[in-house]
Amino acid sequence: MPQIPTDVLVIVGTAVAAILLLMAVFANLYRKAGPHEALIVYGFRGTRVIKGHGTVILPMVENVRGLSLELMSFDVAPQQDLYTKQGVAVTVEAVAQIKVKSDPESILTAAEQFLTKEPADREALIRLVMEGHLRGIIGQLTVEEIVKQPEMVADRMRSTCADDINKMGLEVISFTIKEVRDKNDYITNMGRPDIVRIKRDADVAAAEADRDTAIKRAIALRESAVAKAQADQERVAAETASMARQAEAQRDLDVKKATYNELVKRQQAQADKAYEIQTNVMQQQVIVESVKVQQAEKEQQVKVQEAEILRREKELIATVLKPAEIERQRIQTLAEADKSKTMVEAEGHASAIRAQGEAEAEIIFKKGDAEARAMNVKAEAYQEYNQAAVLDKLITGLPEVVKALASPLANVDRITVVSTGNGDSAGLNKITGDLTQIAAQVPELFEALSGMKMSDLLGKIKMIGDKADRPDRLPPPDGTNKAK
Repeated sequence: MPQIPTDVLVIVGTAVAAILLLMAVFANLYRKAGPHEALIVYGFRGTRVIKGHGTVILPMVENVRGLSLELMSFDVAPQQDLYTKQGVAVTVEAVAQIKVKSDPESILTAAEQFLTKEPADREALIRLVMEGHLRGIIGQLTVEEIVKQPEMVADRMRSTCADDINKMGLEVISFTIKEVRDKNDYITNMGRPDIVRIKRDADVAAAEADRDTAIKRAIALRESAVAKAQADQERVAAETASMARQAEAQRDLDVKKATYNELVKRQQAQADKAYEIQTNVMQQQVIVESVKVQQAEKEQQVKVQEAEILRREKELIATVLKPAEIERQRIQTLAEADKSKTMVEAEGHASAIRAQGEAEAEIIFKKGDAEARAMNVKAEAYQEYNQAAVLDKLITGLPEVVKALASPLANVDRITVVSTGNGDSAGLNKITGDLTQIAAQVPELFEALSGMKMSDLLGKIKMIGDKADRPDRLPPPDGTNKAK
């Protein structure tokens, strides 16, 4: 392997050293800005802000300073007392967070005011501005508002000092009040009514809780008592129902026992009564047989009585009705004979007069005719008298007929009635019915003897009475017998 000449090595080494030197110089001239800072470059090319990148700083003609963009936190606690709207001296301690704005213009503004100052000096300047604005805001508020509404104080603080802080290229990130106190215990006494009210509300709430607890306990006791009473009522009702069911069961048992005893006694009584009934049946059969014998005897007696009645009827017909009929026929025969005699005399008298002349014939005829009419009326009167006489005999003889029909019964000493049927054909009804039928046969007997119905005979009586009362049937006042 050939050796490299020394001169070449020297040249190469020198070149490398020169390159490294140039790189070191360039690295020293190149400045980078971190995310928490901004580089303020000023010099030959003017003032510019480098943020988030790097730049080359030309030596001897440019210079660079770094400006922190980090959050600054410091206390805002004025040493003097701050007076509220009410004139109450209070001490307020707060914490403020402030930083430089991120825009280049604000960074340049902050660089103009704080670039060469130390952080303590920078914070002192900002604190003075913040304390002044805080003093003005506290003077506009009451202690109660400051204590009870710290957020409102912070909002007012941010809005009030925003203009002054912006002029310094800064912005207020937050402002928080840590403590508010006073030397006269105003704040302490201010909370005392609330404490009393809270204590009162707590006592009221405790009393209400005790009251609610007592009410709920009373309700629970009442419900327990009601439930116990209901349970007792249900228990008593169950016991009553059980006793009632037991009583019903005992009653049913007693009823069944009584029913069984009644059934046994009834069967025993039926057996005893059956024996008595059988005995009575046997006695009744004996009595029935005896009654049948007596009935047969009575039937024979009734037949004898009926024969006697028939005999009496025939005797009555022979002694009463037949003479009345004979008398009627005799009267009727005499009336007809008298009528014939009168007619014959009238005709003879009319013949004697007819010979005297034609002039007097008509008068004589009329006179004879009138006399004939009078005789007819007289004959009719006789005839009606015969019928009236017959009726009179029949009616006056009626009690004797009924008496004759009933006379056989008067000879009966005793009547024993044996009833073997029902209705009108049994017992005494049979005897009274037979008597009624016998009496009802009397008009039929009269009609058979007279040849005329009873209703016609009664009508004849009425007609005779009417004719007797007629004026033309009365005799004339001079005693002559003239017909009109």
